[in-house]
Amino acid sequence: MSALYGTYARSELAFERGEGVRLFAQDGTAYLDFHSGIAVNALGHSDPHLVAALKAAADKVWHISNVFTIPEQERLGQRLVEATFADSVFFTNSGAEALECAIKTARHHFFAKGEPERYELICFTGSFHGRTLGTIAAGGNPGYLEGFGPPLPGFVHLAPGNLHAVEQAIGPQTCAILIEPVQGEGGVTAMTAEFMRGLRALCDKHGLLLILDEVQCGYGRTGKFFAHEWSGITPDIMAVAKGIGGGFPLGACLATAEVAKSRVPGTHGSTYGGNPLACAVGNAVLDRVLASGFLDHVDRMGQKLAWRLQQLAQRFPQYVVEMRGKGLLAGIKITPPVRDFVTRLRHDQHLLTQGAGDNVLRLLPPLIVTEADIEEAVGKIADAFAALDHEAALAPTGA
Repeated sequence: MSALYGTYARSELAFERGEGVRLFAQDGTAYLDFHSGIAVNALGHSDPHLVAALKAAADKVWHISNVFTIPEQERLGQRLVEATFADSVFFTNSGAEALECAIKTARHHFFAKGEPERYELICFTGSFHGRTLGTIAAGGNPGYLEGFGPPLPGFVHLAPGNLHAVEQAIGPQTCAILIEPVQGEGGVTAMTAEFMRGLRALCDKHGLLLILDEVQCGYGRTGKFFAHEWSGITPDIMAVAKGIGGGFPLGACLATAEVAKSRVPGTHGSTYGGNPLACAVGNAVLDRVLASGFLDHVDRMGQKLAWRLQQLAQRFPQYVVEMRGKGLLAGIKITPPVRDFVTRLRHDQHLLTQGAGDNVLRLLPPLIVTEADIEEAVGKIADAFAALDHEAALAPTGA
């Protein structure tokens, strides 16, 4: 019996090494990775630049404390500021911590303005913002809230897409709107550009802050550095993680100067967040993601993946209900139970995928994926659908 908490329905499959978009099990079997550690391994496995950066950093200082200046952190923060809307960055270890920082930053902004009553956030159904008590309350998923006592107050939940309903929900306690431009765990739902622009306009009209959760959809995954860029807007606060460290635990909360100025010493902190080792890797990831042509490649591959999945849907309309997502955060709503289908793909096709939301098969390949990799992956999904057809044909008919 394992000594670990039983919080994961783990496969017995264990990997020994990885290379590019492939993982290799302990018996040497190769698997095509369209899972990426749930959108974390943006540069695939064993990227030479990341490995070299980690090894070089390991020979220096691993960890000190944020009571000292950390040059690697200063550099990564400045580079993120130069590449985004933000003026200030707070580094964390994870996406949930980045969202906690974002929520606290919004509330503290209004507290510092003499409006402590403005602490409520408008959030959206289908969201996933993390597993802390604060972020499960922000997500609002009953399955994640059950068993942990009363949900933390201060969060209102609406179905995404209805700007009128959002404006009707704004009241004297509202401080911010929190949304994922592309929902990941909730079912790979991409918000329309019109809805995102409408939320920005409502925030401007009512003096609210717009908080974006780009933990899964950011860092190049949709073909732009951040997904909100497709709608031509900027947020006031943004949480990022996953791809920012390329596999090393790292997250960040980005904010404008006006919003971040109240976060003076004592108002927030982290023991590990932004330590030298993490930020050395973070800088190496940024070298690759912001390199000329990298995001163009991701955009092209996202279009190739969408086209191949459309062909798959036309070939197997009995199994594919709907196409979802954006770029290399792609989803197909299917009729077979998604958990069973993910297992089938892993066991029979040696393809690693992930389920999401309302029976959606989620595809999250490394951003270095090629067209040949995409063709191979979609071919494996097609073979799995064909196997379902074959099994159905052999099954005895009911009386």
